[in-house]
Amino acid sequence: MVIFLFIRNLSATTIPSLALPFSIIGTFAVMYLLHYSLDNLSMMALILCIGFVVDDAIVMLENIFRHMEMGEKPLQAALDGSREIGFTIVSMTLSLAAVFIPVLFMGGVLGRLFKEFAVTICVAILISGVVSVTLTPMLCSRFLRSPEERRRSRFYRVTERFFDSMLRVYDISLQWVLRHRPATMVSFVLVLAATLYLFVKIPKGFVPDQDTDQILAVTEAAQGTSYFEMVQYQKAIAEVIREDPNVESLVSSVGGASASTLGGPNFGQLVVHLKPRSQRALLVDDIIEGLRPKLSQFPGMRVYLQNPPTIRIGGQVTKSVYQFSLQSPEKPVLYAAARDLERAVAALPGVQDVTSDVAIQSPQVTVTIDRDKAAALQVNADQIENALYDAYGPRWVSTIYAAINQYKVLLELKPEYQSDPQALSMLYFKSSGGRLIPLDTVAMVVKEIGPQTINHFGQLPAATLSFNLKPGVSLGDVVSQIRTIAQEKLPDTVGTSFQGAAKAFQTSLTNMWVLLIVAIMVVYIVLGILYESYIHPLTILSGLPSAAFGALITLFLFRMDLNIYAFVGLIMLIGIVEKNAIMQIDFALDAERNERMTPVEAIYQGCLIRFRPIMMTTMAALLGAVPIALGYGAGGEARQPLGLVVVGGLVFSQMVTLYLTPVVYTYMAAIQEGFRGYRKPSSLSPSPTQA
Repeated sequence: MVIFLFIRNLSATTIPSLALPFSIIGTFAVMYLLHYSLDNLSMMALILCIGFVVDDAIVMLENIFRHMEMGEKPLQAALDGSREIGFTIVSMTLSLAAVFIPVLFMGGVLGRLFKEFAVTICVAILISGVVSVTLTPMLCSRFLRSPEERRRSRFYRVTERFFDSMLRVYDISLQWVLRHRPATMVSFVLVLAATLYLFVKIPKGFVPDQDTDQILAVTEAAQGTSYFEMVQYQKAIAEVIREDPNVESLVSSVGGASASTLGGPNFGQLVVHLKPRSQRALLVDDIIEGLRPKLSQFPGMRVYLQNPPTIRIGGQVTKSVYQFSLQSPEKPVLYAAARDLERAVAALPGVQDVTSDVAIQSPQVTVTIDRDKAAALQVNADQIENALYDAYGPRWVSTIYAAINQYKVLLELKPEYQSDPQALSMLYFKSSGGRLIPLDTVAMVVKEIGPQTINHFGQLPAATLSFNLKPGVSLGDVVSQIRTIAQEKLPDTVGTSFQGAAKAFQTSLTNMWVLLIVAIMVVYIVLGILYESYIHPLTILSGLPSAAFGALITLFLFRMDLNIYAFVGLIMLIGIVEKNAIMQIDFALDAERNERMTPVEAIYQGCLIRFRPIMMTTMAALLGAVPIALGYGAGGEARQPLGLVVVGGLVFSQMVTLYLTPVVYTYMAAIQEGFRGYRKPSSLSPSPTQA
């Protein structure tokens, strides 16, 4: 559609469109050789490539078409046009692919997540570059017709007048900007400052929540609650959840492996399956917020609801998504610090479902051995332990062999003695001398309240706080607040660390900034090699602050975090925005060398001649990212920040760089001349003559 709108020729529209299937099929072949699968990230890369792989073909086609409009035959126009624009396409392709080189060598979560994404998009871009300099010129020479051989339709004449008026407006405004270059540079500095401010202030996130048609609920009763009581509680909670019209089914469990992992038999779990997204009006987060008040009415029960994270990273299984661990060799100090920190974190406005695994209200029986008496009666600790295990543990004493099955025989107390601590006084065991010794002769049995489990982390006793975020709250803000509270409230003997997704977020936040800086440096090096210059790569990269500003202000307006998907969008903008500057600067450098134009005249002519392909490639990339920005498809809300970053960055940078790049070019050309020891005379007022 974009190609037809600007070229208004069916054959010309079809030619660059062929670059898409060639690039995608070639990418599939490379993915097959690398044993990649079609998952969310690789599909997202292919969707984004749709807007990029046709860019090179569009630039090639437009330049050949321009030569035909100047009177050349299709074959000659294809030869001259491809020769003129070939280096530009190579520069655009290599610089865009170079953006993703640092991702290939990135470690940690980011590297594992986006390596396949980076390889997929790099391969598609490189294949499209090859297609653009080989297949596209050949097709143009064979299937394009000279303008005099074609009848101009009314649609062509109307749109041509519109495009001519756009070019005239740009021509007049560009002349004004080139006469007021200092004002433009002041605007550039202001945009740069605003971009840095937004980078600091915008909320930071990790992996955005995704609607997977599931809700995970963890139920917790008071310590000491029996299994049968827990079953009744669980049934009542499940009934309330089933009444929600968005729920399709659920699976409930009490005790078992999940309860042991969470802390004990007073825990349960429900996996709630929602109706497909197309059959319900509410998102999963809205459904969770609607269920919270209904499930808070059960006395003695706490229900923790969460949208299961798309990517579960490390950490232990907890009642909430994010985890903060405390470690100390002194258990009383550790438990007291955990309780204080839990109360402080629960008071934060951006968190909910704050809880910890410190459960010290569990009824216990402690058997303390009097070692002097035990030694006098020839009793050791192993004998006492074995006797207790015979009575209360699953002691396997024999096997019954049937015709087709085998049955294990377990030794246990009668049920009436199992729950009575007084039955311990009736426990006897043999001493080394063969005498029967009652337990209460050599040990003291004490009923007390203690921890249900004692967790360890790094060989030290540990306590873990877990929490969920309230809707609209960023993980970065909460992580900073918890870190500040821990520094203020915890003693020096207590060490702290985030675990799971929160820890991966901290690591990724540092890695993302490193990745962004390295990506810019790699692009600068590639451009420096291509142009054999230290100066003009800076001119090409001067549009990055405006693109970043447009991306960040878009996230801010839509109230979204700067998460890892959005950060990938920022990295992509580095490659997209520089393509426009390359088209402008390539023509200007060529005009300076071959036509002896001044830098101002050369960049002025280059901007006017490259105005149409710049608009075409930008619109193609923009429309390719629109479906992602709209959050279309299953799980689209997670990918939406990436699309918004690309769309917002392209729109703002397009408005700015059409004027900023020429101004920066003139200043950089003057600096380069100064390095060479002489300065060419130049006019600040460009000629209005259009090539």
